[in-house]
Amino acid sequence: MSAPSGPVRLDSHHRTTLHKILQHPGGHNVEWRDALSLLQAVGSVREHGGGKIGVTIGSETKVIAAPVHKDLDLQTVVELRRMLTASGYTIEN
Repeated sequence: MSAPSGPVRLDSHHRTTLHKILQHPGGHNVEWRDALSLLQAVGSVREHGGGKIGVTIGSETKVIAAPVHKDLDLQTVVELRRMLTASGYTIEN
């Protein structure tokens, strides 16, 4: 599945997750399953072995480690925030 070009319209659940990722300071309590659902809605996600996930949003692809616990760590939130804002996503989306 190819990644959409530019921001896509999000449902309320995805908007809530986006807001948690984009808020400052670092988004706390962002659950992996919610983030994964958002990433699938705004781009494409591919499994790479060893607990790694390839995420493509817009023209950028990044390989991240799936968290061991249910919540994302701060570094992953920062990486996703940067990718989402680079693709035009804001708290208002």
